[in-house]
Amino acid sequence: MSETFVLVTGAWHGGWAWRPVAERLRAAGHRVLTPTLPGLHDGDDPTRYRLSDTVDAVVDLIESHDLTDVTLVGHSWGGYVITGAAHRVSSRLRKLVYWSAFVPAAGRSLNDEVPPQYRELFAGQAAASGNNSVALPFEVWQGAFMNDADEAVQRLVHELLVPQPLQYFTETVDPIDPATLGVPVAYVLSTEDVALPPGEYGWDRFPQRLGVTPVTVPGSHEGCFTRPDALAEALLKA
Repeated sequence: MSETFVLVTGAWHGGWAWRPVAERLRAAGHRVLTPTLPGLHDGDDPTRYRLSDTVDAVVDLIESHDLTDVTLVGHSWGGYVITGAAHRVSSRLRKLVYWSAFVPAAGRSLNDEVPPQYRELFAGQAAASGNNSVALPFEVWQGAFMNDADEAVQRLVHELLVPQPLQYFTETVDPIDPATLGVPVAYVLSTEDVALPPGEYGWDRFPQRLGVTPVTVPGSHEGCFTRPDALAEALLKA
């Protein structure tokens, strides 16, 4: 049966990052939309936008296309975006899927959920940027985000990333209550994902917040590039 997917990227990415997965889902007969969110287009002014603008963009996309029975997927920081949108388009959703994503808690921003070294990195980058944005250093990308690719591929993709408005990491959204949302919720977890270190800050606390058992998939935090076949299959199974 054909399904409709709206795939929301993580920080520093545009909708282009979903292309390998989207093409596999389309080849299987599904409709796939991969928006680039406000503030993450090449050349966007990071000071113009708030986290709420990204939520509005996803809601507007779903409503303007009159989409129904949607599987809404969020990766990493995109968990904040799909959580904010889910409250407003729940009647149009088939399922809400978090892939190695943050699951927001009440009053907690992304900055509240990451290790101190990330908070220090983000603050330093934003202060030096002149426009309150964060550029992900290649060394962090290479070692923690795309650790299952060779250096040539790591550098190629890293050059496509855009600065992330810091306010997207410091603002909050209202959490969902899976028991009352009225939509099935799932979590897909990449087994080689060390973008958040195991332990206190590990990814495994987030499916626990949802009260679900994660669907595991091989690959790093950037499995959309390095393991697209497996990730597409996991999204269909979630």
